[in-house]
Amino acid sequence: MTKKLYYTDGHLFDFTAKVLRCEENKGRWEIVLDETAFFPEGGGQAADRGNLGGVKVLDAHEKGGEIVHYCDGPLPAGASVAGQVDRELRLCRMQNHSGEHIFSGTAHRLYGCENVGFHMGEGDLTIDFDRELSEDEIRSIETQANEAVRADLPIEITFPSPEELTALEYRSKKELTGEVRIVTIPGVDCCACCAPHVNRTGEVGVIKVLNAERHRGGVRLVLSCGMWALEDYRRKQQSAAEISALLSAKRDEITPAVQRLLHERDALKEKNALLAMELIRFKAAQQPETEGNLCLFEAIPDEIAVRELVNLLVKKAGGLAAVFFPGETGGYRYIIGSRSVDLRKAAKAINAGIGGRGGGRPEMIQGSAAASEDEIRGFILAFPKA
Repeated sequence: MTKKLYYTDGHLFDFTAKVLRCEENKGRWEIVLDETAFFPEGGGQAADRGNLGGVKVLDAHEKGGEIVHYCDGPLPAGASVAGQVDRELRLCRMQNHSGEHIFSGTAHRLYGCENVGFHMGEGDLTIDFDRELSEDEIRSIETQANEAVRADLPIEITFPSPEELTALEYRSKKELTGEVRIVTIPGVDCCACCAPHVNRTGEVGVIKVLNAERHRGGVRLVLSCGMWALEDYRRKQQSAAEISALLSAKRDEITPAVQRLLHERDALKEKNALLAMELIRFKAAQQPETEGNLCLFEAIPDEIAVRELVNLLVKKAGGLAAVFFPGETGGYRYIIGSRSVDLRKAAKAINAGIGGRGGGRPEMIQGSAAASEDEIRGFILAFPKA
Protein backbone atom coordinates (compact mmCIF):
# COMPACT_ATOMS: atom_id res chain seq x y z
CA MET A 1 0.00 0.00 0.00
CA THR A 2 1.27 3.46 -0.90
CA LYS A 3 0.72 6.15 1.73
CA LYS A 4 -1.15 9.04 0.09
CA LEU A 5 0.46 12.22 1.36
CA TYR A 6 -1.83 14.37 -0.81
CA TYR A 7 -4.83 13.02 1.10
CA THR A 8 -4.10 15.22 4.10
CA ASP A 9 -1.98 18.04 2.62
CA GLY A 10 -2.76 19.30 -0.86
CA HIS A 11 -0.06 21.96 -0.51
CA LEU A 12 2.72 19.38 -0.08
CA PHE A 13 4.86 19.72 -3.21
CA ASP A 14 8.23 18.38 -2.01
CA PHE A 15 8.74 15.08 -0.23
CA THR A 16 11.17 12.20 0.21
CA ALA A 17 10.19 8.55 -0.21
CA LYS A 18 11.67 5.07 -0.64
CA VAL A 19 11.55 3.26 -3.99
CA LEU A 20 9.84 -0.11 -3.48
CA ARG A 21 9.84 -1.27 -7.09
CA CYS A 22 10.97 -0.08 -10.54
CA GLU A 23 10.06 -1.97 -13.73
CA GLU A 24 10.45 -1.04 -17.40
CA ASN A 25 7.30 -1.31 -19.52
CA LYS A 26 6.99 -0.16 -23.16
CA GLY A 27 9.64 2.53 -22.90
CA ARG A 28 8.50 3.91 -19.56
CA TRP A 29 9.48 2.94 -16.03
CA GLU A 30 6.80 2.05 -13.50
CA ILE A 31 7.95 3.18 -10.08
CA VAL A 32 6.22 2.43 -6.78
CA LEU A 33 7.10 4.33 -3.60
CA ASP A 34 6.28 3.70 0.04
CA GLU A 35 4.52 7.10 0.10
CA THR A 36 3.83 9.85 -2.40
CA ALA A 37 2.48 13.37 -2.87
CA PHE A 38 1.67 12.66 -6.53
CA PHE A 39 -2.08 12.43 -7.13
CA PRO A 40 -2.91 9.59 -9.55
CA GLU A 41 -5.46 9.94 -12.34
CA GLY A 42 -8.98 9.45 -11.05
CA GLY A 43 -12.44 10.93 -10.67
CA GLY A 44 -12.20 12.99 -13.86
CA GLN A 45 -8.86 14.58 -12.95
CA ALA A 46 -5.51 13.82 -14.56
CA ALA A 47 -2.47 12.79 -12.55
CA ASP A 48 0.08 15.21 -11.15
CA ARG A 49 3.31 15.72 -13.08
CA GLY A 50 6.75 16.59 -11.78
CA ASN A 51 10.11 15.05 -10.93
CA LEU A 52 11.21 12.07 -8.89
CA GLY A 53 14.87 11.49 -8.09
CA GLY A 54 15.92 13.31 -11.28
CA VAL A 55 13.48 11.58 -13.65
CA LYS A 56 10.24 13.05 -14.97
CA VAL A 57 6.90 11.78 -13.68
CA LEU A 58 4.70 11.65 -16.78
CA ASP A 59 1.60 10.02 -15.28
CA ALA A 60 0.41 8.10 -12.23
CA HIS A 61 -2.30 5.50 -11.59
CA GLU A 62 -3.55 3.64 -8.55
CA LYS A 63 -3.49 -0.16 -8.86
CA GLY A 64 -4.46 -2.44 -6.01
CA GLY A 65 -3.69 0.14 -3.36
CA GLU A 66 -0.32 1.03 -4.88
CA ILE A 67 0.33 4.25 -6.79
CA VAL A 68 2.38 3.58 -9.89
CA HIS A 69 4.44 6.51 -11.18
CA TYR A 70 5.14 6.35 -14.93
CA CYS A 71 8.55 7.94 -15.47
CA ASP A 72 10.98 8.60 -18.33
CA GLY A 73 13.87 6.91 -16.52
CA PRO A 74 14.64 4.27 -13.89
CA LEU A 75 15.35 4.60 -10.16
CA PRO A 76 17.12 1.96 -8.05
CA ALA A 77 14.89 -0.09 -5.75
CA GLY A 78 15.55 0.64 -2.11
CA ALA A 79 16.84 4.15 -2.77
CA SER A 80 15.53 7.21 -0.95
CA VAL A 81 14.53 9.79 -3.54
CA ALA A 82 13.23 13.36 -3.51
CA GLY A 83 9.99 14.14 -5.29
CA GLN A 84 8.76 17.49 -6.58
CA VAL A 85 5.17 17.88 -7.72
CA ASP A 86 4.56 20.49 -10.43
CA ARG A 87 3.49 23.26 -8.06
CA GLU A 88 1.71 25.57 -10.49
CA LEU A 89 -0.28 22.77 -12.10
CA ARG A 90 -1.28 21.31 -8.71
CA LEU A 91 -2.39 24.71 -7.40
CA CYS A 92 -4.48 25.43 -10.49
CA ARG A 93 -6.13 22.04 -10.33
CA MET A 94 -6.86 22.46 -6.61
CA GLN A 95 -8.44 25.85 -7.27
CA ASN A 96 -10.64 24.34 -9.95
CA HIS A 97 -11.55 21.15 -8.10
CA SER A 98 -12.45 23.06 -4.95
CA GLY A 99 -14.36 25.54 -7.11
CA GLU A 100 -16.30 22.66 -8.63
CA HIS A 101 -17.30 21.43 -5.17
CA ILE A 102 -18.49 24.91 -4.24
CA PHE A 103 -20.46 25.25 -7.48
CA SER A 104 -21.94 21.73 -7.40
CA GLY A 105 -22.82 21.99 -3.72
CA THR A 106 -24.56 25.30 -4.35
CA ALA A 107 -26.48 23.88 -7.34
CA HIS A 108 -27.55 20.92 -5.21
CA ARG A 109 -28.69 23.13 -2.34
CA LEU A 110 -30.55 25.65 -4.51
CA TYR A 111 -32.08 23.45 -7.22
CA GLY A 112 -31.55 19.82 -6.22
CA CYS A 113 -29.03 19.20 -9.00
CA GLU A 114 -27.00 16.00 -8.91
CA ASN A 115 -23.52 16.08 -10.41
CA VAL A 116 -23.48 13.07 -12.77
CA GLY A 117 -20.30 13.88 -14.68
CA PHE A 118 -17.01 15.70 -14.09
CA HIS A 119 -13.87 16.19 -16.15
CA MET A 120 -11.00 18.58 -15.61
CA GLY A 121 -9.03 19.64 -18.65
CA GLU A 122 -6.09 22.01 -19.02
CA GLY A 123 -7.65 25.41 -18.46
CA ASP A 124 -11.23 24.56 -17.57
CA LEU A 125 -13.51 21.87 -16.20
CA THR A 126 -16.80 20.32 -17.28
CA ILE A 127 -19.75 19.46 -15.02
CA ASP A 128 -22.87 17.51 -16.03
CA PHE A 129 -26.03 18.07 -13.94
CA ASP A 130 -29.07 15.80 -14.14
CA ARG A 131 -31.58 18.61 -14.70
CA GLU A 132 -31.81 21.60 -16.96
CA LEU A 133 -31.02 25.04 -15.58
CA SER A 134 -32.16 28.38 -16.92
CA GLU A 135 -29.74 31.21 -17.57
CA ASP A 136 -31.00 32.99 -14.46
CA GLU A 137 -30.56 29.84 -12.34
CA ILE A 138 -26.99 29.37 -13.57
CA ARG A 139 -26.23 33.01 -12.81
CA SER A 140 -27.70 32.58 -9.31
CA ILE A 141 -25.52 29.52 -8.63
CA GLU A 142 -22.44 31.32 -9.95
CA THR A 143 -23.11 34.37 -7.76
CA GLN A 144 -23.67 32.39 -4.57
CA ALA A 145 -20.66 30.17 -5.30
CA ASN A 146 -18.46 33.27 -5.54
CA GLU A 147 -19.97 34.60 -2.34
CA ALA A 148 -18.78 31.37 -0.70
CA VAL A 149 -15.31 32.04 -2.11
CA ARG A 150 -15.39 35.58 -0.70
CA ALA A 151 -16.42 34.22 2.71
CA ASP A 152 -13.07 32.35 2.88
CA LEU A 153 -14.61 29.27 4.49
CA PRO A 154 -12.47 26.35 5.73
CA ILE A 155 -12.32 23.22 3.58
CA GLU A 156 -12.26 20.23 5.91
CA ILE A 157 -10.93 16.75 5.12
CA THR A 158 -12.22 13.84 7.25
CA PHE A 159 -12.28 10.06 7.15
CA PRO A 160 -15.55 9.05 8.90
CA SER A 161 -16.00 5.60 10.39
CA PRO A 162 -18.61 3.36 8.70
CA GLU A 163 -21.07 4.27 11.47
CA GLU A 164 -20.42 8.00 11.07
CA LEU A 165 -20.69 7.71 7.31
CA THR A 166 -24.10 6.06 7.54
CA ALA A 167 -25.45 9.04 9.46
CA LEU A 168 -23.77 11.59 7.18
CA GLU A 169 -25.54 13.26 4.22
CA TYR A 170 -22.99 13.71 1.46
CA ARG A 171 -22.77 13.81 -2.34
CA SER A 172 -21.23 10.94 -4.28
CA LYS A 173 -21.54 9.83 -7.92
CA LYS A 174 -21.05 6.12 -7.09
CA GLU A 175 -21.32 3.55 -4.32
CA LEU A 176 -18.22 3.61 -2.15
CA THR A 177 -16.48 0.86 -0.20
CA GLY A 178 -13.56 0.89 2.21
CA GLU A 179 -12.12 4.13 3.57
CA VAL A 180 -14.13 7.14 2.39
CA ARG A 181 -12.59 10.60 2.29
CA ILE A 182 -15.11 13.40 2.86
CA VAL A 183 -14.48 16.99 1.77
CA THR A 184 -16.71 19.44 3.66
CA ILE A 185 -17.26 23.16 3.09
CA PRO A 186 -19.51 24.27 5.97
CA GLY A 187 -22.93 25.40 4.74
CA VAL A 188 -21.94 24.82 1.11
CA ASP A 189 -21.04 21.21 0.33
CA CYS A 190 -20.24 17.78 1.71
CA CYS A 191 -18.87 15.35 -0.85
CA ALA A 192 -16.81 12.17 -1.11
CA CYS A 193 -13.61 12.98 -3.01
CA CYS A 194 -10.08 11.60 -3.40
CA ALA A 195 -8.41 14.69 -4.92
CA PRO A 196 -6.26 17.40 -3.32
CA HIS A 197 -8.05 20.62 -2.34
CA VAL A 198 -7.14 24.10 -1.17
CA ASN A 199 -7.41 24.79 2.56
CA ARG A 200 -9.92 27.64 2.36
CA THR A 201 -12.45 28.75 -0.23
CA GLY A 202 -10.73 32.12 -0.59
CA GLU A 203 -7.83 30.37 -2.34
CA VAL A 204 -10.14 29.52 -5.26
CA GLY A 205 -10.11 33.18 -6.27
CA VAL A 206 -13.06 33.25 -8.65
CA ILE A 207 -15.53 30.79 -10.22
CA LYS A 208 -16.74 31.63 -13.74
CA VAL A 209 -19.15 29.77 -16.01
CA LEU A 210 -17.82 29.83 -19.57
CA ASN A 211 -20.49 27.83 -21.39
CA ALA A 212 -23.77 26.01 -20.83
CA GLU A 213 -25.66 23.62 -23.10
CA ARG A 214 -28.37 20.99 -22.82
CA HIS A 215 -27.03 17.49 -22.37
CA ARG A 216 -28.92 14.20 -21.93
CA GLY A 217 -31.91 15.73 -20.24
CA GLY A 218 -29.77 17.96 -18.05
CA VAL A 219 -27.13 20.60 -18.56
CA ARG A 220 -23.40 20.55 -19.32
CA LEU A 221 -21.44 23.48 -17.90
CA VAL A 222 -17.87 24.54 -18.59
CA LEU A 223 -16.24 26.45 -15.73
CA SER A 224 -12.88 27.99 -15.00
CA CYS A 225 -11.55 28.98 -11.59
CA GLY A 226 -8.62 30.84 -10.10
CA MET A 227 -5.55 31.40 -12.30
CA TRP A 228 -7.13 29.52 -15.19
CA ALA A 229 -10.08 31.93 -15.06
CA LEU A 230 -7.61 34.83 -15.04
CA GLU A 231 -5.90 33.47 -18.17
CA ASP A 232 -9.29 33.01 -19.85
CA TYR A 233 -10.18 36.61 -18.99
CA ARG A 234 -6.86 37.86 -20.38
CA ARG A 235 -7.37 36.01 -23.67
CA LYS A 236 -10.88 37.40 -24.06
CA GLN A 237 -9.76 40.90 -23.15
CA GLN A 238 -7.02 40.67 -25.76
CA SER A 239 -9.55 39.50 -28.37
CA ALA A 240 -11.91 42.30 -27.37
CA ALA A 241 -9.10 44.85 -27.70
CA GLU A 242 -8.15 43.59 -31.16
CA ILE A 243 -11.76 43.57 -32.36
CA SER A 244 -12.26 47.03 -30.87
CA ALA A 245 -9.30 48.33 -32.87
CA LEU A 246 -10.49 46.67 -36.09
CA LEU A 247 -13.97 48.16 -35.73
CA SER A 248 -12.79 51.53 -34.38
CA ALA A 249 -15.24 51.06 -31.52
CA LYS A 250 -14.92 51.15 -27.76
CA ARG A 251 -14.72 47.74 -26.09
CA ASP A 252 -18.14 48.05 -24.49
CA GLU A 253 -19.58 48.99 -27.90
CA ILE A 254 -18.27 45.97 -29.79
CA THR A 255 -21.62 44.16 -29.97
CA PRO A 256 -23.59 46.97 -31.67
CA ALA A 257 -20.61 47.60 -33.97
CA VAL A 258 -20.56 43.95 -35.06
CA GLN A 259 -24.35 44.00 -35.49
CA ARG A 260 -24.04 47.01 -37.81
CA LEU A 261 -21.27 45.24 -39.74
CA LEU A 262 -23.39 42.11 -40.15
CA HIS A 263 -26.33 44.22 -41.30
CA GLU A 264 -24.13 45.90 -43.90
CA ARG A 265 -22.78 42.51 -45.01
CA ASP A 266 -26.29 41.11 -45.43
CA ALA A 267 -27.31 44.15 -47.44
CA LEU A 268 -24.26 43.72 -49.69
CA LYS A 269 -24.98 40.01 -50.13
CA GLU A 270 -28.54 40.81 -51.17
CA LYS A 271 -27.29 43.46 -53.60
CA ASN A 272 -24.67 41.06 -55.01
CA ALA A 273 -27.31 38.36 -55.47
CA LEU A 274 -29.50 40.77 -57.47
CA LEU A 275 -26.54 41.83 -59.60
CA ALA A 276 -25.57 38.18 -60.14
CA MET A 277 -29.10 37.43 -61.36
CA GLU A 278 -28.98 40.37 -63.76
CA LEU A 279 -25.59 39.19 -65.01
CA ILE A 280 -26.66 35.62 -65.68
CA ARG A 281 -29.81 36.75 -67.46
CA PHE A 282 -27.62 38.91 -69.68
CA LYS A 283 -25.22 36.01 -70.32
CA ALA A 284 -28.10 33.65 -71.12
CA ALA A 285 -29.53 36.16 -73.59
CA GLN A 286 -26.18 36.30 -75.41
CA GLN A 287 -26.09 32.53 -76.01
CA PRO A 288 -27.42 31.41 -79.40
CA GLU A 289 -29.87 28.54 -79.59
CA THR A 290 -28.36 25.21 -80.61
CA GLU A 291 -29.50 21.66 -81.30
CA GLY A 292 -26.38 20.48 -79.51
CA ASN A 293 -24.84 21.18 -76.08
CA LEU A 294 -23.84 24.37 -74.28
CA CYS A 295 -20.86 24.55 -71.89
CA LEU A 296 -19.98 27.71 -69.97
CA PHE A 297 -17.31 28.47 -67.37
CA GLU A 298 -18.26 31.24 -64.96
CA ALA A 299 -16.45 32.93 -62.08
CA ILE A 300 -19.72 33.40 -60.19
CA PRO A 301 -19.55 31.25 -56.99
CA ASP A 302 -23.28 31.80 -56.27
CA GLU A 303 -24.94 28.40 -56.72
CA ILE A 304 -28.45 29.88 -56.84
CA ALA A 305 -27.43 32.21 -59.69
CA VAL A 306 -25.68 29.37 -61.54
CA ARG A 307 -28.78 27.18 -61.20
CA GLU A 308 -30.91 29.97 -62.69
CA LEU A 309 -28.40 30.32 -65.56
CA VAL A 310 -28.69 26.60 -66.29
CA ASN A 311 -32.50 26.82 -66.25
CA LEU A 312 -32.33 29.62 -68.85
CA LEU A 313 -29.76 27.80 -71.00
CA VAL A 314 -31.78 24.57 -71.03
CA LYS A 315 -34.37 26.41 -73.14
CA LYS A 316 -31.68 27.18 -75.73
CA ALA A 317 -29.91 23.80 -75.91
CA GLY A 318 -31.14 20.68 -77.64
CA GLY A 319 -28.85 18.56 -75.48
CA LEU A 320 -26.95 19.49 -72.34
CA ALA A 321 -26.75 22.94 -70.72
CA ALA A 322 -23.70 22.83 -68.45
CA VAL A 323 -22.20 25.54 -66.30
CA PHE A 324 -18.92 25.07 -64.41
CA PHE A 325 -17.75 27.44 -61.65
CA PRO A 326 -14.85 27.50 -59.15
CA GLY A 327 -14.79 24.85 -56.41
CA GLU A 328 -14.07 25.78 -52.80
CA THR A 329 -10.90 23.65 -52.66
CA GLY A 330 -9.83 23.73 -56.30
CA GLY A 331 -11.23 22.20 -59.47
CA TYR A 332 -14.76 23.02 -60.53
CA ARG A 333 -18.30 22.60 -59.36
CA TYR A 334 -20.97 22.02 -61.96
CA ILE A 335 -24.69 22.13 -62.61
CA ILE A 336 -25.98 20.45 -65.76
CA GLY A 337 -29.57 20.51 -67.05
CA SER A 338 -31.34 19.03 -70.07
CA ARG A 339 -34.79 18.55 -71.58
CA SER A 340 -33.76 15.61 -73.80
CA VAL A 341 -31.19 13.62 -71.80
CA ASP A 342 -32.01 11.58 -68.67
CA LEU A 343 -29.20 13.02 -66.58
CA ARG A 344 -29.69 10.61 -63.69
CA LYS A 345 -28.83 7.75 -66.06
CA ALA A 346 -26.11 9.73 -67.82
CA ALA A 347 -24.42 10.96 -64.63
CA LYS A 348 -21.97 8.05 -64.41
CA ALA A 349 -20.70 8.57 -67.96
CA ILE A 350 -20.52 12.35 -67.54
CA ASN A 351 -18.56 12.11 -64.29
CA ALA A 352 -16.18 9.59 -65.82
CA GLY A 353 -15.47 12.00 -68.68
CA ILE A 354 -14.79 15.07 -66.53
CA GLY A 355 -13.15 13.46 -63.51
CA GLY A 356 -16.22 14.27 -61.51
CA ARG A 357 -18.48 13.17 -58.72
CA GLY A 358 -22.16 14.00 -58.37
CA GLY A 359 -25.73 13.18 -59.33
CA GLY A 360 -29.29 14.36 -59.01
CA ARG A 361 -32.60 14.21 -60.90
CA PRO A 362 -33.30 13.17 -64.51
CA GLU A 363 -33.58 16.83 -65.54
CA MET A 364 -30.64 18.23 -63.52
CA ILE A 365 -27.45 17.00 -61.84
CA GLN A 366 -24.70 18.75 -59.92
CA GLY A 367 -21.33 17.90 -58.46
CA SER A 368 -17.60 18.51 -58.82
CA ALA A 369 -15.07 18.01 -61.61
CA ALA A 370 -11.29 17.67 -61.51
CA ALA A 371 -10.47 17.71 -65.26
CA SER A 372 -9.08 20.79 -67.00
CA GLU A 373 -11.29 23.38 -68.68
CA ASP A 374 -10.30 22.19 -72.17
CA GLU A 375 -10.94 18.55 -71.31
CA ILE A 376 -14.32 19.34 -69.78
CA ARG A 377 -15.43 21.60 -72.63
CA GLY A 378 -14.43 19.08 -75.27
CA PHE A 379 -16.23 16.23 -73.52
CA ILE A 380 -19.47 18.14 -72.80
CA LEU A 381 -19.80 19.58 -76.32
CA ALA A 382 -19.31 16.09 -77.80
CA PHE A 383 -21.72 14.32 -75.43
CA PRO A 384 -24.59 12.69 -77.38
CA LYS A 385 -28.15 13.95 -76.93
CA ALA A 386 -29.50 10.39 -76.70
